[in-house]
Amino acid sequence: MIRCVGGIVHDTNGRLLLVRRRNPPGEGLWSLPGGRVEPGESDETALMRELREETGLSVTVGALVGTVTRPAPSGLYEIHDYACQVRSGTLRAGDDASDARWADAAILATLPLTGMLRETLEEWGQLPRG
Repeated sequence: MIRCVGGIVHDTNGRLLLVRRRNPPGEGLWSLPGGRVEPGESDETALMRELREETGLSVTVGALVGTVTRPAPSGLYEIHDYACQVRSGTLRAGDDASDARWADAAILATLPLTGMLRETLEEWGQLPRG
């Protein structure tokens, strides 16, 4: 298993933070920001690093919302998704994200998403509220 983390971030209007993947897996598809936990990193440290790299935002990591597994080229990704709050920064795509945006329900419905993202977010009660 390859341990990964993802950030579930809603703004004050209830919109959900999404990034478009620049690289495989999921190249060109929209997903939650996040990535691999590096050796010696905690989930919290990895998530703060990944969100800063991919979105330019500094976040506070909150509670674990849920965990999913997805196929990886050599095994499985085990992705631990956490609720996060934005502390500071200006939204901009960076690192392995080709775009970053806040999505309300109408926008989310038009975006090509990775895997089972929409269904998983719905199951967890984390779809955009705005």
